[in-house]
Amino acid sequence: MTWAPLSEFELWNLINEAESTMRPSLYRLWEAIQIAPEKWQQVPYGQRSGGFWVVAVIGQQVLWYNDIERGFNISVYRQFGVIEEYFCNQDSLVETVQSLQNLLSEGYSLVRAGPP
Repeated sequence: MTWAPLSEFELWNLINEAESTMRPSLYRLWEAIQIAPEKWQQVPYGQRSGGFWVVAVIGQQVLWYNDIERGFNISVYRQFGVIEEYFCNQDSLVETVQSLQNLLSEGYSLVRAGPP
């Protein structure tokens, strides 16, 4: 089986499925930070697919989908349109938004897996 980048249609399916299972407080946070999905650059891992899908922005952090590892991640950015940190978590959107909520309310988030 060969790898192919995730299509926007497939991404929307993941988003819609996640939204249907979010509890109200998590959904309110998601509604406040989400953006229309757009491809952001990430060097070197995102070059092969033309970038990774970013689905939310809060402060200097982005919530994005790693279609190589098939999971959502949170990373820092300094320049709009460029993901600075690469992570390879295989978390669902719900888990990733929950991690962000934990960071905002309690000062901690779940473990992040770094590059090879």
